[in-house]
Amino acid sequence: MKKAITLQNEDLCPECGGTHIVQDSDSGELICSSCGLVVKSSMLNDGPEWRAFTPSEKNSRSRVGVPLSFAVHDKGLTTMIGRVGRDAFGRQIPLDTKLQMLRLRKWQIRSRVHSSVDRNLAQAMAELDRLSDKLHIPPSIKEKAAVIYRKALEKGLVRGRSINAITAASLYAACRLTQTPRTLREISNQSPIAKKDIARCYRLMLRELKMQMPKPDAKLRVPKIAAKVGVGERTQQAAVELLRRATKLRTTAGKDPMGLAAAALYIACVMCDEKRTQKMIADAAGVTEVTIRNRYKGLKEALELDI
Repeated sequence: MKKAITLQNEDLCPECGGTHIVQDSDSGELICSSCGLVVKSSMLNDGPEWRAFTPSEKNSRSRVGVPLSFAVHDKGLTTMIGRVGRDAFGRQIPLDTKLQMLRLRKWQIRSRVHSSVDRNLAQAMAELDRLSDKLHIPPSIKEKAAVIYRKALEKGLVRGRSINAITAASLYAACRLTQTPRTLREISNQSPIAKKDIARCYRLMLRELKMQMPKPDAKLRVPKIAAKVGVGERTQQAAVELLRRATKLRTTAGKDPMGLAAAALYIACVMCDEKRTQKMIADAAGVTEVTIRNRYKGLKEALELDI
């Protein structure tokens, strides 16, 4: 297979000065298409040794390892000595060699968390992985939380404070940055740290890391509440439209987004003839019935609804 390439000015053909060079991968030569001079021979082929005809085959046959991950304390760069009892040819490994490999495995594990920073990151990333699994956090948000924790560690904010508290605060900050509907109460329920301690660490990180949080959007909280109470898609769209109209009238400023979303969903249930009580929606949203009634009255008056 011959492939035409264009060289730079300093790599012109020494015979005719042409720049149109043909690369012959079968013979490993660079040939000038103007005069036929072999510019370079015995070139090394740095491509893969396998053939792939579709993107799926290329991805499945590629052997480049897992990508870097900030959610792993060593970013996934180190290797692990396994416990396989046979070699590459399937033959049984002698006992002396097996014991030697076990000793190497032990010291390799110890070397991965040699410094205090590595031990700190190993404990924090394990806690972050546990919280993300409990709260059903997507991998992209977990990566962002890991980056925030690493910045806090470099800033010296973890010294003298609980690792679990800083980890939970980092996860909450990542949820706030990505507009993921996870409240501080939900994170504290899955964490061994109290809510006030997580909030204190969160405020510290905001101040020291100079993070700017976006304004919370009540429309993004509607699907979460609707999924818990079993509301249809038509009712959800009606609630989102109510919140969109209320935002244009600037009547949602300073209000709790979860309470607004719960009240808008309750109004949409009444309008779409879906029987859901205020207590059901309040329990699903984590707010009180009084909050829903107050937000209900405010939305009804602002939007001039006839319910």
